[in-house]
Amino acid sequence: MEIINPSGKKTLKLETDFCGRKLGLEVNRVGFRTTSSVLVTYGDTVVLGSVVVGNKPIMQDFFPLTIEYQERYYASGKISSSKFIKREGKPSEEAVLVARLIDRPIRPLFPKGYRQEIQVVSTVLSMDPSFRPDVIAMIAASSALMLAGVPFDGPIAGLRIGRVNGEYKAFLSPEEREASDLDLVVAGKDSGITMVEAGANEVPEDVIIDGMAWGLEQLQPAIKLQNELREKLGVVEQEYTLMLPSEEVKNQVDAWMVGKLDEKFRISNTIERNQLISDLKYAMHDEFCQKIVSDEEAGVTDKMSDEEKMTVRTKYYDEHFRDEYGEAFELAVKRDVRKNIIEKGVRPDGRKLDEVRPLSSQVGILPRVHGSSLFTRGVTQALNAVTLAPLSYAQLVDTMETTDGSRRYMHHYNAPGYTVGECSRMGSPGRREIGHGYLAERALLPVLPSEEEFPYAIRSVTDIMSQNGSTSMAATCSSCLALMDAGVPLKRPVSGVAMGLMMDGDKPYVLTDLMDAEDFAGDMDFKVTGTTEGITAMQMDMKVHGLPISVLSEAIKKAHAGRMFILEHMLSVLPGPRDHLSPYAPHIEKLMINPDKIGLVIGKGGETINKITTETGAEINIEENGLITIASSDGEKIKKALDWIKGLVEEPEVGKIYNGKVVTIKDFGAFVNIMPNVDGMLHISQISEKRIAKVEDVLKLGQEIKVRLDSIDEKGRLGLSMRGVKQD
Repeated sequence: MEIINPSGKKTLKLETDFCGRKLGLEVNRVGFRTTSSVLVTYGDTVVLGSVVVGNKPIMQDFFPLTIEYQERYYASGKISSSKFIKREGKPSEEAVLVARLIDRPIRPLFPKGYRQEIQVVSTVLSMDPSFRPDVIAMIAASSALMLAGVPFDGPIAGLRIGRVNGEYKAFLSPEEREASDLDLVVAGKDSGITMVEAGANEVPEDVIIDGMAWGLEQLQPAIKLQNELREKLGVVEQEYTLMLPSEEVKNQVDAWMVGKLDEKFRISNTIERNQLISDLKYAMHDEFCQKIVSDEEAGVTDKMSDEEKMTVRTKYYDEHFRDEYGEAFELAVKRDVRKNIIEKGVRPDGRKLDEVRPLSSQVGILPRVHGSSLFTRGVTQALNAVTLAPLSYAQLVDTMETTDGSRRYMHHYNAPGYTVGECSRMGSPGRREIGHGYLAERALLPVLPSEEEFPYAIRSVTDIMSQNGSTSMAATCSSCLALMDAGVPLKRPVSGVAMGLMMDGDKPYVLTDLMDAEDFAGDMDFKVTGTTEGITAMQMDMKVHGLPISVLSEAIKKAHAGRMFILEHMLSVLPGPRDHLSPYAPHIEKLMINPDKIGLVIGKGGETINKITTETGAEINIEENGLITIASSDGEKIKKALDWIKGLVEEPEVGKIYNGKVVTIKDFGAFVNIMPNVDGMLHISQISEKRIAKVEDVLKLGQEIKVRLDSIDEKGRLGLSMRGVKQD
């Protein structure tokens, strides 16, 4: 049935072939009150992309763009597993990460100075379980923006790419994702790449580069379809005003700045340099306040004292001129940073383009935690603490996509305002904190030992102490050091480095170990983590509107030397994982049993397992594959619980010596319990090397003895012997 919306517009749907399925964009079916909305279908996945544009510019110094990703449990046929909350509420960390994934390639494609309020929402209405819906949500957001009439230099599209058996593939099934050694998200437009994010199992740089090239080619049909939809609808551009300093103001500030950003600003002490720039900015404001504000317009009178005149003049300047002149000053500083790097090869702190800031690190600095480190690079400093716990402490993950998932390794990142010298509200982690923590977590996941090898849940917390660029890479390095300090047997240590890029025409200038001043003035920042064997994680964000693969390839390859330099420093502090755990960490023993015998350990209604934990005081966790872990700070408690469980699941073994207990005495011998619920027959002739007349002459009920299992007959009956067995 055709739906006609209140404005009389008919529905329109366009389709194209996209990576083996039909991609459909449909308008005018839902979302009548939005500025624009698009229903995107791909397989059984349906995502609504909606955009609402505010009526007038917001008078503030940033672009008020918000991009949200909304999970709907019904989309995957689920009801939340929470016992108390069944409706969707606060976005899951996974939803926050997808929202950031969509935001990062879109935000730079708006012009500087654009201040119109825009809200973009991608809502998953139906989810095909055979692939993740995140990049379809990205296409939905881009499609809706293309129809909103805003100055968005799109469209963009994205692909999540894996590599199975050496072949690149998009829209992998859960089984294929498990087998893939690469999880690469590429976003781009017709002119090049706009964002890259990757997790990898120590793959070479060329694998990432080839994957980006493959992805950029594959996503072009989705870009063309969005352009076609826009043309068919005849979208009208909205009028807008850019909130930028006027040419007159920029010329005034540039003229004032001539000769002032001299060599004294090229110093390695970033804190001192920032103070010099701040002082220069205040001096500029003071001078222009006197030059451009007349007494008449400010309301200055002859009756006022000199102090009152200054106060009135300054207030008028602050209300009418400070923001514009301040922004012109910041633009001049950024141009100075770029000019010195491109023309002289000199960075703000005097470093060479490929030079890493001074490094210093410590481990084991927090006495009671299970592992700790302090990693310092220039002004950036990260403190990391690792906590070990039984596997039962792994985090349960309940999202639209995940059913009964769990995270055994958790990395959490905190960076309060004081780390940049600011007063700010303390609250729950924001998107930046969640994103930085996830990147550092991803960096270490490929080198963690398996649960069978190291049966612990691991929480790594990075508290940033100070920052001036690339705290996520500091978090990666400090986390690796703390894990090794905790005795976690990593396959190989991981280091990370932040790189920057400035384009002068077609010529790229790649910067190793990016700092804030260079980030603000640059065209791209990207972070790469890995081992000596290859890359484990990567994140690229472009500020220019698309970059060619050749430029990105050069940047990635130059990052290798930076990673290795930082890794060498880390290994000089701690060459590898410690061979022991902290005395304050829980000690865990593991036991693999036949999964069919799990019921014996648990018992009816949990009776057996509850009895074991109560009487031994140990903490016991049982996995579906038969892995049992027993944790306690007391080794005796672990041994008692371990012996108990072994007794429940152990099969009698001929020739083995058992500690037994006499439970029944007969004329012909005694029955001895050697395992829980397992008794054997000890014939009178097998009690002693000498002939005995009566069993009671040697044995008593309840007596503990050592016996050897000599035989198991066809009916499963056990034959025991004390002959030749040394008794305690």
